[in-house]
Amino acid sequence: MTENSSTEIDPRELRNACGLFATGITVVTTELDGDVHGMTANAFMSVSLDPPLLVVSVGHKARLHDLLQQTGRYAVSILRHDQEDYSSHFAGWPVEGLEVEFERREEYPVLPDALAYFVCRVVDAHPAGDHTLFIGQVEYLEYDAGEPVLFYGGKYRQMTPLEEN
Repeated sequence: MTENSSTEIDPRELRNACGLFATGITVVTTELDGDVHGMTANAFMSVSLDPPLLVVSVGHKARLHDLLQQTGRYAVSILRHDQEDYSSHFAGWPVEGLEVEFERREEYPVLPDALAYFVCRVVDAHPAGDHTLFIGQVEYLEYDAGEPVLFYGGKYRQMTPLEEN
């Protein structure tokens, strides 16, 4: 077990420890001047049901960071268990032979066959360290049943049902 005092937290160790929290994977997209841009994100959560608010955390160095400040809108696609290639591609590791063809929801680009879609208008942005939290009011949502792709311990995972006792 690795121990660190709160004054000497190594960024890699923080990443390793936070990686023990299993998350789903999303791709956040926006569009500027007809060009679609996307980024893989697992830092995504629901903030409020009334009004319906979501937040995505975007690093200051990410291209999407500046784009969201310009567009003021984004879409989120929650990836299905067989969509790991999209996750890799939008995380900056292009997948050979993968051709991304976006669908539209409320005129906004999303990935085909995802588990859920949200189209949001940015209503607030909070700088937080080396990231900005973009709070978006949900203007459209759609979802379907299915299994998500999961991320845990730095690796993609899939759900398996617990055995019944």
